Amino acid sequence: MIKLISKKTSKLSNKEIRSICLLKNTYWKYGINSQVTWFKKNVKSFDVHNMLLINKKLVGYTLLRVRKMKSHFISKYFLFDTLIIKKEFRKTKLSNSIMNFNNSVIKKNKKISFLVCKKKLIKYYNKYGWVKLNKKKIRVMDGKFNKNGMIFNCKKRNVQGFFSFWLY
Repeated sequence: MIKLISKKTSKLSNKEIRSICLLKNTYWKYGINSQVTWFKKNVKSFDVHNMLLINKKLVGYTLLRVRKMKSHFISKYFLFDTLIIKKEFRKTKLSNSIMNFNNSVIKKNKKISFLVCKKKLIKYYNKYGWVKLNKKKIRVMDGKFNKNGMIFNCKKRNVQGFFSFWLY
């Protein structure tokens, strides 16, 4: 049975955090201790974790980190961070389910979402309504930015504007 759930960090159990770190370590092989350390250091209590479960086992995950942005207005946004599907489920179209779920969570929270991706993933995110931003109109306030930025749930007239994002 497939189940999609969304929880703030403050509502996650230690077992769920460990499952998230184990899943992430299947792709980013830094070791489980390193994954847990990164999680504790970088994930805030109000960040949102979208999880795809099959028979109560975590097979898909996205982290939506609440951060600040400045455009025509100053606001909080979701930094779309970490989309991962367990390797044996990657060709099963489960990413459609979690991406549609992510988009519904973003809309429900009435937030804009921003992600950074490689060029080869732009077409993938476009399928789900994400819009590529002009690199010249993006400024990352607390780091370097040299990849592709995409935005979701932003009014079309605002997409043409200038954006400043805090990522950390």
